[in-house]
Amino acid sequence: MNAPRAALCLGALCAVACGSGRGASTSCVGDTGEACAPPAIAITPEIKARLATLALPKSGPLPPADRTNAFADDPRAAALGQKFFFDPRFSGPLLDEANDGTSGTLGKRGEPGKVACAGCHMPVNGGFVDVRSPREQLSLGSGWTHRKAPSLLNVAQMSFLMWDGRRDTSFSQVFSPIESPLEFNSSRLFLAQQVYRLYRGEYEQVFGPLPSLLDGFAALAPTDAGCSELPKDPLHENCTKAGHDDPAVVRVVVNFGKAISAYTRKLGCGRSRFDEWIDGDAKALTADEQAGALLFVGKGACTLCHSGPYFTDRQFHNLGLGGEVVPFTGVSTVDDPGAAPALAELLNDPLNSKGPYSDGYDGRLDSLPGDLSTLRGAFHTPGLRCVSRRPSFMHNAKYRSLEDMVDSFSQGSSPSGYVGTSENFARNFTNVERSQLIAFLKALDGAGPDPTLLTAPPM
Repeated sequence: MNAPRAALCLGALCAVACGSGRGASTSCVGDTGEACAPPAIAITPEIKARLATLALPKSGPLPPADRTNAFADDPRAAALGQKFFFDPRFSGPLLDEANDGTSGTLGKRGEPGKVACAGCHMPVNGGFVDVRSPREQLSLGSGWTHRKAPSLLNVAQMSFLMWDGRRDTSFSQVFSPIESPLEFNSSRLFLAQQVYRLYRGEYEQVFGPLPSLLDGFAALAPTDAGCSELPKDPLHENCTKAGHDDPAVVRVVVNFGKAISAYTRKLGCGRSRFDEWIDGDAKALTADEQAGALLFVGKGACTLCHSGPYFTDRQFHNLGLGGEVVPFTGVSTVDDPGAAPALAELLNDPLNSKGPYSDGYDGRLDSLPGDLSTLRGAFHTPGLRCVSRRPSFMHNAKYRSLEDMVDSFSQGSSPSGYVGTSENFARNFTNVERSQLIAFLKALDGAGPDPTLLTAPPM
């Protein structure tokens, strides 16, 4: 489908781009040396109302209730989930030869117990993105992933998870990296047995009695947790172990996910200078940043996808991104079908929000279109708060700077070379507008998560 062109408030933008030559102003200091308000920018009531829909409340952002997870706000579950998040002992052997033990890798090929959630969702600078792997684009876990690791900040605001929406519950999301030979290269049974070996007491304090999973199945060694070599199709194959569909095993992994979710829902970007500006602090944004805000809701038409206080509509869009072979990884991101096949799998997954492992249903699956083929080549809209902390952008990490990303929206999509039908269109930003929009995006940074959430607790 073609995206509509948002209306442009010419008067407001002209006041910024043309008025008194002050559009490029980045600071303001009064006679006393104190910060003063930048030049006033004319904002119509319509534009002001649009901008207000993007602001967070003064009381601070709170994660919404999660009906699928009865333990979402249990502090004991969150404490246990933080341990799980940083613990690499649930992973199997590293498979790709790129794992040579040098900087940027998690260990050497064949070594187990090296991959944790925090290995690719790094808490460095409070961003929870991968700044470890070479080029900071795709992640090197057991092998090279085919999509970049998204930020976990404000993840509690999302109804669908992963770039293609394959999971709609945060507790089920853990199944994907655990079983992928490119990430944890592990299995449900091994993880459940490790919970029994390492965390039995803490698990039972939160979730109740833990079945003796060491008695019902042969104990898996870490080197036998997943695959012994990369499958022919590592994107879609894993090495299924005994107990894969055993209800007790699945329940332990589900509760593992619910604990991690109780932790990650605490990870937020926080309020930004943009929010303070909307609240009436005229000094909070520079003239450039204010101009960028007007571009965002005006000429840029960014709110067609990046709407609401978290700058995401939580839906799926096709931006006409052609794939490529990512340098030195050998990974091709060409012809990625995106959400269409993934959401079809989700609807038939017993781990979804309607399934027996969910603690309640909130209607999120009802928002999906009846014809999923319309979402070929579409990907989930990421939120933009704290976006400047990300080292690369888009599902395939095609762009490695905010400048490159803004340029791509300025130019629009290519006429061909991608899957599905693009919604993207050219904005034709001037150099000044480009700089102003980037300045605004950087003004969306907040304080980030509480520092106590950024480190591994004692295991």
